Parts: sequence; structure tokens; C-alpha cells
Amino acid sequence: MKNEILSIINADYIDIYNLKYILSGMNTVDIAELFEELDREKIIRLFRILPKSIASDVFAYVDSDHQQVIIEALTDTEIGEIMNKLFVDDAVDFIEEMPAAVAKKVLAQAGAETREQINQLLKYPENSAGSIMTVEYVDLKRKLTVGQAFERIRKIGTDKETIYTCYVTNSKRKIEGVVSVKALLLAEPEQSLEEIMDTNLILVHTDDDQEEVAGIFEKYDLLNIPVVDSENLLVGIITIDDIVDVVQEEATEDFQKMAAMTPSEKPYLKTSVFKLFTNRIVWLLVLMISGMVTGIILQQFEDALLAVPMLIAFIPMLTDTGGNAGSQSSTLVIRGMALSEITSRDFLKVIWKEIRVSVLVGAVLGAVAFVRVFIFNAGEADLFLKGVVVSVSVIFTVFLAKLCGAVLPIIAKKIKVDPAVMAAPLITTIVDAGSLLVFFGIAKLLLGI
Repeated sequence: MKNEILSIINADYIDIYNLKYILSGMNTVDIAELFEELDREKIIRLFRILPKSIASDVFAYVDSDHQQVIIEALTDTEIGEIMNKLFVDDAVDFIEEMPAAVAKKVLAQAGAETREQINQLLKYPENSAGSIMTVEYVDLKRKLTVGQAFERIRKIGTDKETIYTCYVTNSKRKIEGVVSVKALLLAEPEQSLEEIMDTNLILVHTDDDQEEVAGIFEKYDLLNIPVVDSENLLVGIITIDDIVDVVQEEATEDFQKMAAMTPSEKPYLKTSVFKLFTNRIVWLLVLMISGMVTGIILQQFEDALLAVPMLIAFIPMLTDTGGNAGSQSSTLVIRGMALSEITSRDFLKVIWKEIRVSVLVGAVLGAVAFVRVFIFNAGEADLFLKGVVVSVSVIFTVFLAKLCGAVLPIIAKKIKVDPAVMAAPLITTIVDAGSLLVFFGIAKLLLGI
């Protein structure tokens, strides 16, 4: 289907009637993907061919760069039609991605009510519940009968983002309960909403962090959730489609931080080389400078390395083992914290668990390292003591790495720093320095160097 549509668009003569027929039967998301394959001229051409009934829906799914191309080619009237048909949260997402001049032009063409709703959402802090909510929900009154509720849903539901859950509010807009369409369908037409509504409310506030909201969605298996302001008045709802986007954004941000990069909001292929450079260079400089500590330690024990050259061969093994062990613990703890499985109250539990794990892991790796000394260094003097030096150093390195990997993210969360910052690169630097100090300390003690 996709190739067929692209061949029609790229043809010298476009069969508009046939193309409109095909597009009218396609999913709007699939249509939006077509724009990725087209140049500027054909992007505009395809959008103008779209049936009016689906144009705004398709626009909501189009990449922001292509949205700008489309907007710049439309008349003021056409822009107004799109903005007034978009769900408000989609309109806000679009405006936030646009240059100031384009955003101002778009807002000017939106209807007064739409513009007021957009401005209302734009005032909330970035990454807050208020910034991702929509104000398009179905509100009902508790005294309505089920039959009257259905009449209201039919009357106003067309322009609402969801009608599957309706919100019962009083005259001051304070939420009193929620009622699902399922509950309405199963109730008798004469029953009042106060008889069937659920008053066990799960809600969030406008200034709650979006990551916390995502955790609530997961915990309670929600499809949407009401958002209230500082006076506990209903101001909007957050739907599951927006939370899926939040989860993806937060996971991507954590991965980038754990890889020692400044997070980027744009996809990799759409991020400039200079932006990628600036996102990476700061952390690389910090880690390189902190890594110099390892070099300083090696310089301090230069005599020991000259006296027992065999020790040099085990330095990469120690540092790699420490980095990998720390990365394992930090990844599990950071992920557990992201899923609210681990909190600051679990600090001692995490430490105790990682101590036991490090003892088991360290014992196995230490034993393998001990055997490795005998296999690859047969014939050298003091093999037993050298094996002890290496194996004990491995055990300590694993212990230190797993402890740092588990503890540092929790400490970071406690002092309100993103735990992902305390991930593999930083932990590796700390563990490298600690393991080398112990390695050479034990070597000097047992080997007399």
C-alpha cells in the first residue's frame, strides 16, 4: 500500500480521485509516515489532497519538521481550520516545537477558545502533569440520570479526546466522582449518576512530575487520570497515549545519561553534528580528567610495576571487572527506582543484598583469577602469593563496584539529582581508583616490593 501511494504521488500525473479513495481507508498514523519519504513540494501536495475529515488527525502525527513545512505553505484560514480541529494537547505539542514566529502565526489563527486553552497549558512547567494534559473531557453532574448522561455525551463527546471515562463535578468544577461508559451501559436509564459513580478517586496535581504520573498509570492500570489544580478543581485529564510518549522520553533520557551524554530531545538522525558534539564532550572531558586519577596512582606505584612486571597484565582485568560489576548493580537499581520498586527507605536492604551478591560473585571471579595466575605464569617465583594478590584484589573490586553501583543512585535520588547520572561511567572511575590502590597495597604487603 505504501509503495503504491508513493508511486502515485511521484508520478508526473497524479490520479487525485484514486489517491483520495486509498487515503480515506488508511490509518492516520500510516498516512503520517508517508511524509517521511517525500520532499518539501510533495509533502505540501499530499497534505492538500488529504480528505478534510482526516487532515487534522494526520497532521497531529506528522513529524514536527514536516508540520512546519505544511504550516508555512497553508493560508491563514487553512491554519485556523487545523488548529481548531486538533485536540488541545496535540496543538500544544506542535506549538512548542515550532520557531517563535511560526508559533505566533499559528496562535493568531486559532479560535479564541482554542487559543485560551492552548495558552492555559503552555503556562505549566515543562514535564509537569499540567503540560501534558488535555482540557477536552466529558463532565457530568451527579443528579443526572443515566439517560440524560448519554444525551450529554452524544451532544459534546465528538470534540472530546475520550468519552470512555466521564467525570462528575459540582457547580464549582470540583470533582466528585468518575463514571465509565461501561457502568452507564450496564445501569438502568432512570438511575442517577451518584448511585453508580466511583468516588474512590485517583488523581494528580498540575505541578506533579510527568514521570511520577507515569508511575501512577502503571500502578493502577489506568487509561486516563483527572488533573486538579491547587484548589482541587478539575482542570484537565491525561490519557494513556500521552503517558506512552512520556515513558519513551524518560527511558531515552535515562539511557543517554547512563552513557554519559547530555539528553537530546531530537532523534539521532535529526540531531546536528555540532549538537551531538556538545552533548557528549562535557561528560567526556569530566571523565577523562577524573580518569587521570588512575594514571596518577600508576605513577605512584611505578617501582612496584618494574619489580613485578606480571602485575601489569592484571590491571585491565581489574578495571574491566569493576566497571562491569558496577554497571550491573547501577542498572538494576536505577531501573528499580524508575519503576518505584526501590525507594530511599530501601537503602539498607539494597546494601545488604548487594553485599551478599558481591561475596558470591567475587568468590567465583577471585578463584578463576587465582587459577589464571598459575596457568599463564608457571615457573615464576612466589606464584601463590601473586595469586592471592590478584584474587583478593578481584574480590575487593567486585565488592566496591557493586556497593557503589547500588548506593550512589539512591544517594543521588535523595539529594534530588537524576540517578542515571550516577551510572556506569562515574562509578567506573571511582572503582578503578579504589581497586588499583588495593591491588598495589596488597602487592606491596605480600610481595615486599
